[in-house]
Amino acid sequence: MLRHLVIRDIVLIEQLDLACPSGLSVLTGETGAGKSILLDAFALALGGRGDGALVRVGAKQGQVTALFDLADDHPARQIATEQGLTIEGDLILRRVQMADGRSRAYVNDQPVSGAALRALSASLVEIHGQHDERALVEPAHHRALLDAYGGLEPAAVSVAELYRAMRSAEAAVITETARLETLRRERDYLEHARDELDTLSAQQGEEVALAEARQRMMQAEKVVADIAEAHDALTGHGSPVAMLSALTRRLERRGAQAPDLVTAPVAAMEAVLRAFDEAQARLEDSLRRAEFDPQELESTEARLFALRGAARKYNVSCDQLPATAVGFIEALDRIDAGEALLRDLKARHLALAQEYALQAQALSERRVAAAVRLDSAVNAELPPLKLERASFITQVVSTPDAGSEQGYDRVEFWVATNPGTKPGPLMKIASGGELSRFMLALKVALAERGSAPTLVFDEIDSGAGGAVADAIGQRLASLARNVQVLAVTHAPQVAARARQHWRISKDDVADGARVATSVEVLDSAGRREEIARMLAGSRITEEARAAATRLLEGALSLE
Repeated sequence: MLRHLVIRDIVLIEQLDLACPSGLSVLTGETGAGKSILLDAFALALGGRGDGALVRVGAKQGQVTALFDLADDHPARQIATEQGLTIEGDLILRRVQMADGRSRAYVNDQPVSGAALRALSASLVEIHGQHDERALVEPAHHRALLDAYGGLEPAAVSVAELYRAMRSAEAAVITETARLETLRRERDYLEHARDELDTLSAQQGEEVALAEARQRMMQAEKVVADIAEAHDALTGHGSPVAMLSALTRRLERRGAQAPDLVTAPVAAMEAVLRAFDEAQARLEDSLRRAEFDPQELESTEARLFALRGAARKYNVSCDQLPATAVGFIEALDRIDAGEALLRDLKARHLALAQEYALQAQALSERRVAAAVRLDSAVNAELPPLKLERASFITQVVSTPDAGSEQGYDRVEFWVATNPGTKPGPLMKIASGGELSRFMLALKVALAERGSAPTLVFDEIDSGAGGAVADAIGQRLASLARNVQVLAVTHAPQVAARARQHWRISKDDVADGARVATSVEVLDSAGRREEIARMLAGSRITEEARAAATRLLEGALSLE
């Protein structure tokens, strides 16, 4: 609940510090004293629209701070965490409004956006007035209010979670179906590629080995040709070996005739013949070692060209061909596995959809039952508020074909102001005064559930008097047993039931150079005098004071 409200330099308010107790507090004062200024300042702290015109003339900036005392499990703490805020102890909302129109928002001195501030304050405070179009009269909130009243929030959360899971499963089915369709269209290509690479059976590093072998064979082919030619020169028809051998034998036979002439040449020629024999042997050895099958070169080249052609075809390197082959095999396996996965995804989506349908239908039925109880509770509050001929109806329209996170139901509060008239939406049917009373009756019915801890009513008793104003006062006091209620009122019957009474006034300051708004906490005597003023007007009579005393005593006796 709200514990303190501190305002600095907002319109006519220079400095204001309000301690806000639990229960019902009322704010009264003459018309134009500044009640709306105070509410505008409070709304600014809650994330309301900023405006440089709100800053007091002569000041550079205005500031409003609202301190809230919250239970550890209050939803505002979770909202703050979701906004990335660290909150320990009390929650402090602060808004600084610059005269140039700029504004800054803080939560426990941590800078936040206006949207974050509004999201947080929505769980803290509700402001209601006879022309207010938010909170209870906004159809977007009616379903949540009905769920809160009926204790259906856990069931609604479960339905929302199921819906999100169902949609997620549906998205997975759509994604997998599209992926499989793409793979199915490529199946023929994948199978051809798999078979081609399986037949090729490329190995890691094979291209380098083949290229090196091919290079060796091509170089060896050229060298062997020269070796063979040299061998032919030594052993072929043009070989000098036979002629040299014959001449050497002839000279040997002449050795006896002239040894000094023959011996040395014969020795030299025999050395030449031995050299020829050694050269022949060396050439033959080289030819043996260089032997290769020309078909081997051809097959090596064919294999190398096949590898490189496949690499170009699949836009990879030769070393990546084995992995590419595995990829095609896996793609085909994924088609088969994808079929099974798709069946599983469809089965999961169907199971979630069926469970969602069951829970959404059960929630819808419970909402209808809760709506009957809510209607009864609200309608019981209408006669004392002089709406005895009116009726309140909670419309629950279910559309199973258009489910959402909220289930099947669209919920809206309708009213009929007179018997026989056609019911319609609350905001369209009820007049200003009726709307405020319908709102109050609804809020009383929802007091223990579906309510922010602090409720502000801005002249909800406008146009009401006598028994109606007294009934409004009773219901505000009843509300205040469960939540903190702050009411701006012109009705003495309402003011008499307050636990704390503030009087707002506008006074001259600085020797009459300007005016400022101030708020005074009234004691018992001050309350009697203020209520007497509200009864009698500007001239307070003893009769008015006596009537004020009776109002106060009557309100006290009902507590």
